[in-house]
Amino acid sequence: MSEKTSTLERTSTSETIDIPTHNGYGTTLSAVLFVPSDFDENTTYPAIVVSHRGGGVKEQTAGLYASKLAADGFVTIAYDASFQGASTGEPRQLENPHIRTEDVSAVVDYLTTLPYVDDERIGAMGICAGAGYTANAAINDPRIAAVGTVSMVNIGQMFRNGWDGSIADADAAPVLDQGASARTTDAAGEAEGNRFPLAPMRREDAPNAELEEAWEYYHTPRCEHPNAPGWMTTRSLSQIITYDAFHKAEAFLTQPLLLIAGSEAGSKWMSDDLYERAASDDKSFHVVEGANHMSLYDGKEEVDEAVSVLVPFFRRNL
Repeated sequence: MSEKTSTLERTSTSETIDIPTHNGYGTTLSAVLFVPSDFDENTTYPAIVVSHRGGGVKEQTAGLYASKLAADGFVTIAYDASFQGASTGEPRQLENPHIRTEDVSAVVDYLTTLPYVDDERIGAMGICAGAGYTANAAINDPRIAAVGTVSMVNIGQMFRNGWDGSIADADAAPVLDQGASARTTDAAGEAEGNRFPLAPMRREDAPNAELEEAWEYYHTPRCEHPNAPGWMTTRSLSQIITYDAFHKAEAFLTQPLLLIAGSEAGSKWMSDDLYERAASDDKSFHVVEGANHMSLYDGKEEVDEAVSVLVPFFRRNL
């Protein structure tokens, strides 16, 4: 194995690693490397980068999908985004979509250094905003050979247009102003309190039953984690409001693409949008009947169905 990783015990399926980035931001990503139970470091494997949702961490749904894909023969990495979780970077909880996209490629960088990973067979998938960042990374980085998404959110669209896409772009101008104002107060040393929720922070804040489930996932024993507070710095809005995870997908998202969304997900329209825009000649859309956005985070039947589609897709294309 490379010097950057310790030898895995044959009985082990995962280990925690650090991934230095080379993106100019100076962050180190905390990650978990998953391998098949019959892992042989003298063999080469296809690999998959798994990116978490906005406000999430690797110990939640990203790690769940990474472990299941590893059990089916892939080397996988679930990681905490720069400035979040156990990764380094200040200010804490910054959600800069351009850096989040670069994080995906930073993990690809790392995978190319591992002698047991086939550089020509590296794919990527993500959940929620992590899926949008994965699509954006694939547009920018042709080393990503195949793309899978689950409950995808284009975070720029969501913050501009709302959960259901009903708000016009221009009507998001006050939110852009809010991000700019936060930058001013940050510069004055008054950053305390500049927090913006990425999911409802209280049950009563949820505008509908589906987003109430988002509160439940992140703020109850269902899947709460001390490294996932559920908010981002308000200054992050300055980058998010004008961001399009699908920018130039019509020209450069040419890799095989699999989108998975629940039939009842309010966010499904964003997956519909990428399906229409992507240039890929090999693209498919799997709808999990009866599932909403959050069902695909940890619902046993829903996750198993998603994995049952992801595994043959990645086997075919990696």
